Amino acid sequence: MNGAVPLLVLGPLLGSAVSLLLGPWPRLQRALGAVVLTGSLAVAASLLVAADDTGPVVARLSGWDAPAGITLVADRLSALVLTIALAICLAIFGYAIGQGSAEDRVEHVPSVFHPTYLALVAGINMALLSGDLFNLFVGLEVMLASSYVLITLGATSERVRLGAMYIVISLGASIGLLTTVALFYATTGTVNLADLSTVLSDVPPPVRTALQLMLLLTLATKAAVVPLHMWLPDSYPSAPAPITALFAALLTKIAVYALIRTQTLLFPREEPWLLLLVLAGATMLVGVVGGLVQDDANRLLSFLLVGHIGYMLFGLALASAEGLRGSIIYLVHHMTAQAALFLVIDLAQRRRGSTSLSELGRATAAAPALSGLILIAALNFGSVPPLAGFVAKLALLQAAVTDGTAAVMAVAAVAVLAALLTLAVMGRIFVQLYWGAPPAELSEPDGDAIDVHSRTSMRLMRGSTTVVVSAGIVLAAAAGPLAAVTGRAAEDLTVRTPYQEAVLGDLGGLP
Repeated sequence: MNGAVPLLVLGPLLGSAVSLLLGPWPRLQRALGAVVLTGSLAVAASLLVAADDTGPVVARLSGWDAPAGITLVADRLSALVLTIALAICLAIFGYAIGQGSAEDRVEHVPSVFHPTYLALVAGINMALLSGDLFNLFVGLEVMLASSYVLITLGATSERVRLGAMYIVISLGASIGLLTTVALFYATTGTVNLADLSTVLSDVPPPVRTALQLMLLLTLATKAAVVPLHMWLPDSYPSAPAPITALFAALLTKIAVYALIRTQTLLFPREEPWLLLLVLAGATMLVGVVGGLVQDDANRLLSFLLVGHIGYMLFGLALASAEGLRGSIIYLVHHMTAQAALFLVIDLAQRRRGSTSLSELGRATAAAPALSGLILIAALNFGSVPPLAGFVAKLALLQAAVTDGTAAVMAVAAVAVLAALLTLAVMGRIFVQLYWGAPPAELSEPDGDAIDVHSRTSMRLMRGSTTVVVSAGIVLAAAAGPLAAVTGRAAEDLTVRTPYQEAVLGDLGGLP
């Protein structure tokens, strides 16, 4: 399986280049994108099975052994997140084709949606598989550079303005991350993650702490951790709906993954990290409270996205295998749940042409299938049992109770409060969409009369949305196997030895 790992980066990159050449033939672009994404998903799923059975799958590019060469690593954590991410990318790709974002053109200029989308997927895959800090940075930058194009797709003045803010803040965080990588190399002579995990113990504690905090700061900015979060609620809703769903599902989660990977591998702890506990609690509370006062549905969901990043940080802050298992389960759940909410809200707003909740009264009353999708997505995000959201929060709270210290229990109380407030917000959305008063100019919800898309396109959009919403049910039904594989992934993170041995072996060397 080692040879399959680079395909997850090279495949989408090559597909992106070919797709750019196929600009005048959008049907071929769509077919190529579907083939590349489906093939990548199949490879990722096979790597997940292999990593869970036999341990990390390592690819050493050009025959150079670690720590000198470029290493791609698919262990339980990266392969699991990669598989879920690619499944979401494929579903949202179908939705985008149906919606028409993929056909966005200016005069006769070939569409850039397809090649940019595949380039973003390549960046995601590289960031998840990277075995060193520099290529983690490169993967994140390929992902973000692609997102700069996608977030301004359509080029309205408002979208460009909000996209510019997103770009400026992202570039600032990227410069900080690159500087941090350079300081790691200047201090230790290596950027390989497995190698760093063995040599950082020899670095003076003040220097090691400074490196840890710099890495935390830059990745926390990309993950929209409070108080570094204000760029997200303004920028994400400005993009086309499927792009917003993709960003909300994946971009911040890749940064959270990077936090989990680097903090556990490079800076292992045996007791909860108070700083991260405070950030987790503040992120939960600020995000959810911010969502309570929003009228625009997409902005509301963006604030909730910020709030629920705090739950993933909570498990990481506990510094235990149980806490990390909870973080991983929550990461997987939130990737699917957040995408589902943005997609169902987009379907609802198409019946009124507005994302304002006050103008969406009874928007789904005449659409029982859509109402059902919104109800399932809302219940899942609100952590109502037995859906995946409940399973994820239960895992985190169990880990908190096991720890039992005062600081941890205080943050656990904040987590419960934030969960109740989230459920209240979900209830507000559903009640407004199904029973709320319609706008004064509408005597009754109009529905399909406003829809300018063909029936085939709408079926594709609804089908893609149904797949993403159903993930909450599937993850809940597979709670046992999910808990088992995430538990083993968490053990790998705390022990570190399987990762180190798989990457370094006998410490390799130059060829």
